[in-house]
Amino acid sequence: MLNKKIKVILIGTNNIGKLKEIKDLLPKSTKIFSTKDFKLKSPKESGKSFLKNSLIKAKFFSEKTNLICLADDSGLEIDILNGRPGIFSARWGGAENNFNKAISKVFRELYKKDKNWKKKKIKARFVCALTIYWPGGKLINSIGKIEGYISKDKRGKNGFGYDPIFIPKNKRVTFGEMKMNDKYKIDHRFKAFKKIKKFF
Repeated sequence: MLNKKIKVILIGTNNIGKLKEIKDLLPKSTKIFSTKDFKLKSPKESGKSFLKNSLIKAKFFSEKTNLICLADDSGLEIDILNGRPGIFSARWGGAENNFNKAISKVFRELYKKDKNWKKKKIKARFVCALTIYWPGGKLINSIGKIEGYISKDKRGKNGFGYDPIFIPKNKRVTFGEMKMNDKYKIDHRFKAFKKIKKFF
């Protein structure tokens, strides 16, 4: 089963930004379904790690549709905030996952921790865990990370989520300012996908 290339896949996310990015990583010949095609809501993410939450989603959507599912759980870890928001990255945006709210919360939390944070290099990383889940219970997963820093303010309109405040290491621009193709070549999701690319 694992030797056969995947030709049909369900992408297990209701996040439009993630859906687009994962679609762009997959071969053009892959037939792709989204959770919206089946009117499926996301399961409760009760895991304590990105990996566990990506597995919860992949298993849930695969079992609901009987399709092979690729699910992602990802987020931003900020060192000075002890790794927060981490697995709660989307939830910092409230019930509607509003990332303007989430970014404001990041800035508030940083200010609470250190009033002079804007004068310092605030280390952070994006983490992405991917799980492919086959009907019947076979699964493969991978993790990708990219190190960087938090910008002093929101910059750029590209990407989604925390992209406008994340500056990758050795770059001067945020993910929000980068062309999408440039971001895709270096980001955490690309790094995680590279490890499972052989299945497609």
